[in-house]
Amino acid sequence: MATRKWHFVLHLQEKLTEEQADTIDGLDRFTDGRISRVESPGHTEFSCLFAAEVLTDAIAEALGLFEDFPGVLVKSVELDWVALDVNGMATPAVVPAPPPL
Repeated sequence: MATRKWHFVLHLQEKLTEEQADTIDGLDRFTDGRISRVESPGHTEFSCLFAAEVLTDAIAEALGLFEDFPGVLVKSVELDWVALDVNGMATPAVVPAPPPL
């Protein structure tokens, strides 16, 4: 099986504290371009682009980055319509086509 790049979003259970954010910012594994933090009021998520043979391996690798962060819990993995399209998984049965412009 060929290695592919998989796009997905990890949603945290709670917004990162300032200390947690500073710790993550100082770690190479969070600054190598595969995972990017997105902050909004009351919410932290990570946009991910990982290479793997299958999507579940890519997600497992991303989740592994958080193993040694007590209190930082990933609540869900999202494959939105953009991710489904980028991952080559979008079909009319899964995600409706956008309306014509």
